[in-house]
Amino acid sequence: MRLKRKDAAEWQALLTKKEAEIASLNRQVDWLTQQLRLMQGQRFGASSEQTQVLSEQFSLFNETEDVADPKAAEPDLEQITYKRRKQAGKREQDFSGLPVEQVIHELPDEKRVCPECGGALHQCGQAVTRRELVYVPAKYTVVEHIQAVYSCRRCERENDHVPMKKSEVPPPLLPNSGIVSPSLLAHILNSKYTLALPLYRQEQELARLGVPISRQTMANWIIAAYERWLSDFFQVLRRELLANEILHADETTLMVLREPGRKAQQKSYVWVYRTSGDAKRPVVLYDYQPSRAGECASRFLEGFTGLLHTDGYGAYHCKLPPEITVAGCWAHMRRKFTDTLKSLPKELRDRSPAKTGLDFCDKLFHLENSYAEQKLSFQERYQARLEQSKPAAEKFFAWAKAEYEKNPVPKSMLGAALTYAVNQEGWLMNVFLDGRLELSNNRAERAVRPFAVGRKNWLFSNTSRGAGASAAIYSIVETAKANGLRPFPYLKFLLENLSRGVPAEACLPWDDPVQALCK
Repeated sequence: MRLKRKDAAEWQALLTKKEAEIASLNRQVDWLTQQLRLMQGQRFGASSEQTQVLSEQFSLFNETEDVADPKAAEPDLEQITYKRRKQAGKREQDFSGLPVEQVIHELPDEKRVCPECGGALHQCGQAVTRRELVYVPAKYTVVEHIQAVYSCRRCERENDHVPMKKSEVPPPLLPNSGIVSPSLLAHILNSKYTLALPLYRQEQELARLGVPISRQTMANWIIAAYERWLSDFFQVLRRELLANEILHADETTLMVLREPGRKAQQKSYVWVYRTSGDAKRPVVLYDYQPSRAGECASRFLEGFTGLLHTDGYGAYHCKLPPEITVAGCWAHMRRKFTDTLKSLPKELRDRSPAKTGLDFCDKLFHLENSYAEQKLSFQERYQARLEQSKPAAEKFFAWAKAEYEKNPVPKSMLGAALTYAVNQEGWLMNVFLDGRLELSNNRAERAVRPFAVGRKNWLFSNTSRGAGASAAIYSIVETAKANGLRPFPYLKFLLENLSRGVPAEACLPWDDPVQALCK
């Protein structure tokens, strides 16, 4: 009998073990199924994360229904639709900044005869029948710098030694590269860093126009211009950036093929830092680093004191000095719930706790939109957030913690979203410390996009020198765009003036002369 009881206990233990294994496998299947649905949605579904703002969507936040009169009749609403005539002269207004050439079509002399009496016709008026927009292709011109030499006629006649003087010729933009001019290099930089046109495609287009310049030559020009003229200007922009009280930060990957001590397949990173929406002098900077370690951000932000908007990456939370306060991103929090809903079958989405979490986040963004529509000042927005947004966020975290107790398994989409909410609470609540802070870090993510578009075309950097040069030139281009400048004339202006010894502080994009020239 003891053997039988022992056998039964062993069978029971084995059964319990198998049931635990089956439950673990089921969780893995659920996780993989959710990941498959999410990837299918990301690949084939709409990329937008917007949700329809229905009146009942925010019902769980409404407190007015407690005092509302259900018998009160609502006014009848009439829907009015109409068509509006296109504004006259709109196209002429759009093209008002372009030069105009007129082509006057006249009757030949033999046709200027009156059909009634045979007398001569004279021009009594004219009318513009259409306006065409003409494209004039780019033109490359060779400019020869000729140095005049002067001598003395009297000395030529009377002396054996004839003194001579030569005119001053400005030095080339780059030593030993006399062919490159500020306008040519500005065009190459604008094509690559504004239009995302890789150097090999520029090489092909130049060859078609009869200008044989190799991509290696252009790459050497870019690095040389950065190291000789643009690196110091980048540091001036960095000092301006660090003087702000609120910044945004993000990072993205980059492949560098030839980097000492690293394989070509290893990921390097470009860190993005930019000023907030209240900055009167917008600055967007890109910093190349071989790793994603928090020390990279700490070194770049040395001297900065204030609030830093970031995503939930842990390096921002533990590696920055105490004088920097990190504020989280509610868009990332919201995305966790949208991804969870995408991973579920459609019939289960409305009943999922992720829908409640999404409604909480949507409520906060809805309040932010209302503050913007009311055109509140930063101080007024700070007060409104304390009265409306912060209590809603506190309710969200109380709900998230309660749900987390019910769903403590992080190996699920919902569990991951709740874990993120519980772990990020402190940094997400820091958004309410200052009215100038934004609810999301989308401003930094938008700054990443131009670099990501370019990376999709040119794929990688060959060396770390090239990666550093590219990061600095992207900084100049995006800072120019943030200040309302056209990148090409501003790059040309910089190369012309910095190479002549003009101080970098006199070439900043918000200066009035620069604005007048490049706006």
